Amino acid sequence: MEAGLADRALRPALLKGIPAHFTATLPPLNDPLEQAHADLNAMNQVERLIDGLVPLEIWLHNAIEQTREQGPRAVLQGALDTVAREITGEAALPPEMMPGEFKEEIVLQDDTVPYEFLQGGIRAGASVALLRIPPYESGSPLLPSYPHGGTGWMVAPGLLITNHHVVMARSWESGVRPFVSDDDLRLQALMSRSRFDFVENATASPEVTAGELAAWDESLDYAIVRLAAEQAPRPTLKVATRPLLVRERQRVPVNIIQHPSGLPKRVALRNNLVYRADERDIMYFTDTRGGSSGSPVCLDDWTVVGLHRATKKVDEVEFQGQKTKFVNVGTQMSSIMSHLRESRPELYDEIVAGQSGRPAPGGRTGSGGE
Repeated sequence: MEAGLADRALRPALLKGIPAHFTATLPPLNDPLEQAHADLNAMNQVERLIDGLVPLEIWLHNAIEQTREQGPRAVLQGALDTVAREITGEAALPPEMMPGEFKEEIVLQDDTVPYEFLQGGIRAGASVALLRIPPYESGSPLLPSYPHGGTGWMVAPGLLITNHHVVMARSWESGVRPFVSDDDLRLQALMSRSRFDFVENATASPEVTAGELAAWDESLDYAIVRLAAEQAPRPTLKVATRPLLVRERQRVPVNIIQHPSGLPKRVALRNNLVYRADERDIMYFTDTRGGSSGSPVCLDDWTVVGLHRATKKVDEVEFQGQKTKFVNVGTQMSSIMSHLRESRPELYDEIVAGQSGRPAPGGRTGSGGE
């Protein structure tokens, strides 16, 4: 119970996957600690159900998913390994008698994900678009007028979020940050085009037009574009309300759906652990390239915790047995939402309403959503 699992709110998640005909036999108790002990005691009395499922094995899998502390996770994993050996009839042999190959074991930690992870990724990808932003200066196209590229995604019905520097549509020269007036920034956003279905071998992916630049902040490097009202609905990605904070040695993977180099949609989900995180930024080893700016940085349930923005030089950090001089970095979505709440409360309320599936305040109906 050191892992905090004796929590009434967690009980449904711990019993997930255990047949209802068995969970219905577990008596409800008022005390959460007594409830957890009673549930475990009942599961310890049952080797397996008639359909072959083992309640205790399922509970332990769920408990590991809900536990972040390394010590309690290791204890739960050891218990799961013991249960797995017992239900298969595998004998626990001393090391000198162990065969060259034996029953499968978890290496360090269980990195498997639910099968629905794949379906969730496809749904999340429908919210992600390739952006093309033409540069303007003093209200006229900046020649040569090559559009700049990036990635964006739906944060609420009709509202697409990307980086401020993507909407700036300028290249840095000699390390000097380019200047773009607010009027030109708004015009560039208005003239932008988004392609949501740009994938490999796609026969067509129509361009979506914009209605206005709704909000932006240079420091947090975000910009929110309101799409034109006539656009077809698009799903909205769920945004984390709290910052992702990672303890030392904690292995937290983050996945990024992106349009690197303006290419068809790709997803980075290998070698994708978080390196470090604070209240404002997340640093990670997940691969990105130019054009990935503005991409959603997602947990395994496809909740967006960060807005990818750049690469950061580090002092030879070691990852996967090799040294790297760079990590990628994104802005915590919680810090962006806090900034919106203070600077643009009406837009913040619209996003919060869209995240919960409620109508936007004031009757505004955005161009996308489910």
